[in-house]
Amino acid sequence: MTGIEFFDEMLDSAGMARRPYSDYAEWFAGEDPKSLIKTSTEAETFFRRIGITFNVYGQKGADERLIPFDIVPRIIAAQEWRQLERGIEQRVRAINAFLSDIYNRQEILKAGRLPREIITNNAAFLPQMIGVSPPGGVYTHIVGTDLVRTGENQFYVLEDNCRTPSGVSYMLENRETMLQMFPDLFSKMRVRPVSNYPMELRRSLSESAPPGFTGSKPCLAVLTPGIHNSAYFEHSFLADQMGAELVEASDLRIVDGRVAMRTIRGYKPIDVIYRRVDDDYLDPLNFNPESLLGVPGIMDVYRAGNITIANAPGTGIADDKALYSYMPDIVQFYTGEKAILQNVPTWRCSEPDSLAYVLDHLPELVVKEVHGSGGYGMLVGPAASKKELAAFEAKLRAKPDNYIAQPTLALSTVPIMTKSGLAPRHVDLRPFVLVSPKSIYITAGGLTRVALKEGSLVVNSSQGGGTKDTWVLGD
Repeated sequence: MTGIEFFDEMLDSAGMARRPYSDYAEWFAGEDPKSLIKTSTEAETFFRRIGITFNVYGQKGADERLIPFDIVPRIIAAQEWRQLERGIEQRVRAINAFLSDIYNRQEILKAGRLPREIITNNAAFLPQMIGVSPPGGVYTHIVGTDLVRTGENQFYVLEDNCRTPSGVSYMLENRETMLQMFPDLFSKMRVRPVSNYPMELRRSLSESAPPGFTGSKPCLAVLTPGIHNSAYFEHSFLADQMGAELVEASDLRIVDGRVAMRTIRGYKPIDVIYRRVDDDYLDPLNFNPESLLGVPGIMDVYRAGNITIANAPGTGIADDKALYSYMPDIVQFYTGEKAILQNVPTWRCSEPDSLAYVLDHLPELVVKEVHGSGGYGMLVGPAASKKELAAFEAKLRAKPDNYIAQPTLALSTVPIMTKSGLAPRHVDLRPFVLVSPKSIYITAGGLTRVALKEGSLVVNSSQGGGTKDTWVLGD
């Protein structure tokens, strides 16, 4: 990637602070660098004390880690955020309409706008959801849309996360940490808050309660696979923050056609489950019969309309990276509008011409598994060795349907704090969206992930990336 110009979000070509960063740059110039480095170390101690960790699978002796946190905020101007909000809301509406369509009338397939096999041959498509209408018609209650930036007004959607998007707890704790460390900065700059997310989540889930719900307020629960899950901290954090019950499969059973949780006074019916368990493990009677993480019969209760499951089973098809390449068409089909947010150009390796191109240009491309996540199973061509390229070529030839490829984008950079001062590193952004039958709420900011290694384009925490606080400025 040498010789490529990267858009620096803080500094222009003359080395002057761009407008969103002008107040921050003025503040930073008056600070002692050694003091800031010491503060950065204190932040790590704070995160370790309150237990903000994630688990890494398959790495002996490294099952619990801190996600590195950088104290230099990523700052987004108000007008830039308004444009992103419009594009995100349009995309989320289209995804929800798409999910409703493919599990019911399948008009987009009849119109020939999507190849039928991309749905019917897809492991993420759940036949058990055909003809099922979730309460309020909402399939995607919580969405994380990953964005990257390449220029002044150039944002791309990197991928959609509609299954069980994670990371919101880190967004909230990053902000809390920054507020404690730099209260004067928040007084100086008009930063929009993110602390209302848990209550907005509770409101949005409550508005999605099943039609038969009666009572003053719905009973909400967060279903977790348990303490060994990589995102368990987040499950318990969100349950606590929004005043919901944290439950595992062993706490639940079906009682009188309802999903009920065990309490000291017997079993209490639940109205809305925010599940952090994958589809295949949700119900051993309908999916994987060996699952110990799900509730036997919960899908029957769901089909009867007696519980809301957020997100709905089967939403994972909208995360599929082969389907991603059709998103501009999907947005236009369901909204009648051109997509506001652009897709990254994508080659579907299942198509012979695309596969031939990808094999010829492998050192220049990023190749991803269609169902991959967390930075696993991907190839960053410009950073790969000859041995890695040869091994990946063999994978592509053996199973081309399993991969898509994209150009290596010139991701924007934001400074991080190093021992020698500020240094640019590549970033992405995951804003969080809440959808109910009544409204769509987009948090003003989101989780900025940063590639801490110089020159690296991989921002995932499982691959050595860190996080930053994301500041959206008020008008």
